[in-house]
Amino acid sequence: MRIGILTGGGDVPGLNPCIKAVVDRVIYDGHEVVGFRRGWAGLLEYDIDDPEGSNERCVIDLDRNRVRVIDRTGGTFLHTSRTNPQRVRDGEVPHFLKEQALGDGPHDFTDHTIRVLEHLNIDAMIPIGGDDTLSYALRLHEEGFPVIAIPKTMDNDVHGTDYCIGFSTAVTRSVEFIHQLRTSTGSHERIAVVELFGRYSGETSLIAAYLASVDRAVISEVPFDPERLSALLMEDKRQSPSNYAMVTVSEGATYTGGDIYLSGEEDAFGHRKLGGIGQRTGEMIKELTGEDIIVQQLGYLMRSGRPDSLDLMVATNYAVMAADLAVEGQKGRMVALRSGTYTNVPITATGDGARRVDVDALYDSEAFKPKLRQVAGKPMFLY
Repeated sequence: MRIGILTGGGDVPGLNPCIKAVVDRVIYDGHEVVGFRRGWAGLLEYDIDDPEGSNERCVIDLDRNRVRVIDRTGGTFLHTSRTNPQRVRDGEVPHFLKEQALGDGPHDFTDHTIRVLEHLNIDAMIPIGGDDTLSYALRLHEEGFPVIAIPKTMDNDVHGTDYCIGFSTAVTRSVEFIHQLRTSTGSHERIAVVELFGRYSGETSLIAAYLASVDRAVISEVPFDPERLSALLMEDKRQSPSNYAMVTVSEGATYTGGDIYLSGEEDAFGHRKLGGIGQRTGEMIKELTGEDIIVQQLGYLMRSGRPDSLDLMVATNYAVMAADLAVEGQKGRMVALRSGTYTNVPITATGDGARRVDVDALYDSEAFKPKLRQVAGKPMFLY
């Protein structure tokens, strides 16, 4: 068999160990692995009619020597992108596909990607990604091409699994940086606003605040009242022996009557870039209280560097499971963790959109705080 693998969307710690484990497992049984560079762009930009050497930027043959040490670093050595072959804008159409781009974009080049897979004799694809990347994996499955998906996203919001590669390290990094920020916040007796990644799901903000004992947490699912939040933070500050307070804010959060903070053009999956709600929240708190504010946007620091032990373990085990399913001839599946057990589910589960925080069970919307009255029976990472 020849098995293709790619990474799409945002990078997270654990991708390189996952790639390595797939290669080691597949080659052990005498099969081959082909890596596609820059996510789905590797298929879109592959020109079947060009000499083989000109496509080196799109594909790479993977063997044990090629992946021997990649697990020692974070990110993805295959690189990544947010390319969506079924929604390609005019300016992003490869030159050799221009004649097929009829009418106004976006254009669907799924027929081309399938021809590339057939041209390269790929028997199955193993895409590693979040709900956007896997939405195209679902499209390939619907077209009849064998796909085994691996969920990754530090938002931990892919339907069908309790856990996605990258979430534990993102929370670990967030907790570490929050505790480090306490020294400056307390020394200057200020209020700190920490903006964390999280477009539709506020789980990262919620869990980081819960584990780091942050005073308040604002999440994507619940619009917040700036006046109420400011009053609560001032009370937290007064009660603190060091006279400071902290709040985490999901980048996808909104305040009452306000809109989500977006910038730039839509990407191929219909998303504009998030970021800025933390700064605006800090400005509103300062306007309402007169207090000095520290605003810290953790952003890419949350997903930089090597994976923690949990992400390393899950990434490796997901890879072995996915490779086993591909070699066995299974198709249309996604590896998953359910109730603490490794399993696999239909890839169609990813079509349900992003999973969100169970607000009623886990969040006090009036106090802007995690609310865990009963942990028994909850998944390991809640939600």
